[in-house]
Amino acid sequence: MRPTLALVGATGAVGTVMREIISGRADVYGEIRLVASARSAGKVLQVRGEDVVVQALTPEVFEGVDIAIFDVPDEVSAEWVPLAASKGAIVIDKSGTFRMDPQVPLVVPEVNPGDAADRPRGIISTPNCTTLSMIVALGALHETYGLRELVVASYQAVSGAGVAGPARLYDEIEALAGDRTIGSSAGDVRKALQNRLEGESPFQAPIAFNVIPFAGSLKQDGWASEELKLRNESRKILGISDLKVSATCVRVPVVTTHSLAVHATFEREITVADARRVLDAAPTVVVMDDPAHDVFPMPADVVGTDPTYVGRIRQALDFPNTLDLFVCGDNLRKGAALNAAEIAELVIRTEFQGV
Repeated sequence: MRPTLALVGATGAVGTVMREIISGRADVYGEIRLVASARSAGKVLQVRGEDVVVQALTPEVFEGVDIAIFDVPDEVSAEWVPLAASKGAIVIDKSGTFRMDPQVPLVVPEVNPGDAADRPRGIISTPNCTTLSMIVALGALHETYGLRELVVASYQAVSGAGVAGPARLYDEIEALAGDRTIGSSAGDVRKALQNRLEGESPFQAPIAFNVIPFAGSLKQDGWASEELKLRNESRKILGISDLKVSATCVRVPVVTTHSLAVHATFEREITVADARRVLDAAPTVVVMDDPAHDVFPMPADVVGTDPTYVGRIRQALDFPNTLDLFVCGDNLRKGAALNAAEIAELVIRTEFQGV
């Protein structure tokens, strides 16, 4: 018998992509319940080519559910994920609420699939979209060469801030379009936006014609939450509790697809040819690395696709056993919806008979 799936947060940005992904992959589910807040209940959305009425988030909605995928804010997950698990559902949670809980595995199927089976709380967590944009490639290299140190600069798309992020970028571009003084010494972006655009921004500064060296919320000693997520989640997924990680997360005026400049040091000697061989063999990694012909991964080419793209692979000039590379991944697909869908399929393959 095919498992019943509840998709919680079905009307959000990631929920929309999740419905598209589920509809385009192997049909492994029986009933699919679309769940959202009370204000969205009653809407009719499509999944697998069928019209499905959105149900309100209530305890009763999880009766008979085998797998529940949550894409909701942290505070909603904190309340409802344990409840869904108590009803017998295997819960896959996209929020940050349970990622560092020692009783909750943090899973990327290409890297640590075995961890999904050890879930004392009935919950499996999926990483932050920035971590997911690089971890598949690094996991493949770590398996052979042993990752030891990681220095990362991320260039994060505005969609990582939710639906308000792209809306704000588009509004700012529209407000500033045609003004060729903007960004020069004669053009003050802040002042121009104050005069031309109303409403609150999800960002600390203008995002059009600008980059913001901060993503997430401010934590201790000046670190941003996104930077600490990269460090802590990479350690847990790779099983390296003392992995040395330093990250700087930057918000850039790109709608979708996160990019990362990665400086990775390994236990064993590794060459560019070694890295290309390993990455070429990784099923969900695409190597785009021919800079002499302008071939390297960029958000404009990656958006809307599922793999992790890697290019600009170089031997570090002054650091032994170290590579520098550039990585891109669609933060709404692999960085959010796809990883959760892949975890669900992994659970179905290993734990549901006859599917």
